[in-house]
Amino acid sequence: MKLYRYIYLAIAVILLVSCQSPEIPPKSQPDAIPATPLQKIVTLDKNFKIASSQTVYVPVYSHIYHHNRQEIFELAVTLSIRNTDLTNAIVITSVRYYNSEGKLVKQYLELPIQLDALASTDFFINRNDTSGGLGANFVVEWVAQTEISEPIVEAVMIGTDFQQGISFISPGRVIKSQNNDKRSPVK
Repeated sequence: MKLYRYIYLAIAVILLVSCQSPEIPPKSQPDAIPATPLQKIVTLDKNFKIASSQTVYVPVYSHIYHHNRQEIFELAVTLSIRNTDLTNAIVITSVRYYNSEGKLVKQYLELPIQLDALASTDFFINRNDTSGGLGANFVVEWVAQTEISEPIVEAVMIGTDFQQGISFISPGRVIKSQNNDKRSPVK
């Protein structure tokens, strides 16, 4: 009877060991994720009449300090641009990333892109990219051919290490605005 116990125990151990999945090495992250492939590249020519436009400043953080500023917590950044207008498109003419010293780190758009009504796009900075520093920022410029509902431009920062995680948003602020529509002048 004792022999059967050892046989059953051996079979149970073999089954348990065989059920463990092999350790999979972590995937390496790309340095940057390309922008949404559905972006429509547009050409702004002399026939494109600008009725409204804005320049939006978005503060972002490539890292934050913790443990009395003795350690750095690196963060991934996603810049999100959302057209909130129900019927009209906007054109994003520029997305620039600056570091803490105010120097241009990266220009994200070579050509303007169109965001249709209620469409959105995003731009990503890998958490290992600390070139922007603690005072990094995006400057986003957009134009429209008609008066529109202002887009939402904000950044989402997220970081995780071990069992600790942090995430927060940083809203954009309009630093320059133009409205050429004669029906509702800017005050």
